[in-house]
Amino acid sequence: MEFNWPQKFRGAVSLTFDDGLMSQLKNGIPLLEKFGFKGTFYIIPRDEEQLKTWKEVSERGHEVGNHSLKHPCSSNYPWYQDSKGGLEDMTLEEIRLDIVEAHNRIRKAIPNGSKTFAYPCFQTSVGRGLGKRSYVPIVAEMFVAARSGGAGYPNSPIACDLHELWSCSADSMSIEAMIGMVVKESFKGRWVIFTFHGIGGDYLQVSEDKLISLLEFLDENRERVWVAPVVEIAEYIESERRRQHI
Repeated sequence: MEFNWPQKFRGAVSLTFDDGLMSQLKNGIPLLEKFGFKGTFYIIPRDEEQLKTWKEVSERGHEVGNHSLKHPCSSNYPWYQDSKGGLEDMTLEEIRLDIVEAHNRIRKAIPNGSKTFAYPCFQTSVGRGLGKRSYVPIVAEMFVAARSGGAGYPNSPIACDLHELWSCSADSMSIEAMIGMVVKESFKGRWVIFTFHGIGGDYLQVSEDKLISLLEFLDENRERVWVAPVVEIAEYIESERRRQHI
């Protein structure tokens, strides 16, 4: 079955940015706007001043999503190993309360924010062993869509789970690999989601030149590839699935 993308688009790309970093505000957003593209920024809502800044970003057409309040990851990471607090030590109710609090803080400042979610560290479960439980169903109750990892694979608009979307980590890919991914996959009708952190600064950084090269390529192919925030593409896919009875 062939999926019908809007207009003459053959596939889609979303540019997502995690953790609400200063380098994204300083370097990433100006570059996106220079080329006329909108991104999805998954923030951790810490205080009112921070949220005021991201409200301005939202008002300029970018998506501001939810990345939890405490950014819980596996207890196996070095920064957790000397104390409890990682996903293995959490319950489903604890992760739900964390996400709800982040959601409420974002929505209070940004009424159209927190429509999609990004799993911290791309991890989707709490607990250990026989007690391990996915919290994807909790996320699915609250959000239009949610982005995870997925070992660098694209998303089939027909088959993908909108609440556990796969993405490609931009910091671990060359620009040639990123452009190749767009050519190979989005031109074949798939949805490629790139995950960024720092842009020319902070951590897991991608250089400004690398982002510029990707944006230049997307600009040259904007009639064939739909570049839009996660929420916009997810809502279209859901609507088209209903229309096509997929």
